[in-house]
Amino acid sequence: MTTETTVHVDGLTVRHRRTTALDALDLRIGRGVHGLLGPNGAGKTSLIRVLATVAPYRSGRLELLGVDPAVPAGRTSVRRRLGYLPQEFGHYPGFTVREFVAYMAWLKEVPKAAVPEAVERAMERVGLTGRADARIRTLSGGMVRRVGIAQAIVNDPELLLLDEPTAGLDPEQRVEFRALLRELGTTSTVLVSTHLVEDVATACTEVTLLDEGRVAFCGTSGELAAAGDDDAAGDSPTERGYTAALRRHRSARAASPEAAV
Repeated sequence: MTTETTVHVDGLTVRHRRTTALDALDLRIGRGVHGLLGPNGAGKTSLIRVLATVAPYRSGRLELLGVDPAVPAGRTSVRRRLGYLPQEFGHYPGFTVREFVAYMAWLKEVPKAAVPEAVERAMERVGLTGRADARIRTLSGGMVRRVGIAQAIVNDPELLLLDEPTAGLDPEQRVEFRALLRELGTTSTVLVSTHLVEDVATACTEVTLLDEGRVAFCGTSGELAAAGDDDAAGDSPTERGYTAALRRHRSARAASPEAAV
């Protein structure tokens, strides 16, 4: 378990028109690799976007890296220190891989003298050194996803937010990516939103399971696996723990007084 909190969330509420995406969410995250699981519509992407300071929230309190991002100066400070890969990231197809990652390093205010080394290191870590001078429009979907990961880590972020980062990666690339996550988690706080339970089981030190904008489970991947029972669906202990935790959370909500209102 982590000892230092870098993401501190209290009563966070996010609404999209008439839909509540996050419902008075409380969360504490520290150094290490943290998996964010949940069915479609659970609030995973909404949470990632708020933490990345690119989406507003209706109410609650948020502290990132010891800073309040609601304050303009705090938001600027946080953005220099975080890395973010959305589900669909914008890029310039005519740029080479090196040009695009260097451009993102500039946007993140990496010192000019440090940019070339930072770019080479980021490309090497995601296995793109051999395609550094290729135009992004010529790359496969999996390679473009790796470009996205490279731009997210080029500034050696203290807080790294990844939304479905393994989409489009083949099995070998996913194994390599999990190893990279474990390496990054030794010095940074990494939050990975994913539908792939096996990614969480093998790479994450802690797991948060969201359902209907609330926390249905929070603990280690081993604790999630142990939460399974004979009635839970799934091909692995972690998948059975996932389905069992969702079932219990929904049963508890249905039985709560507020659900009857």
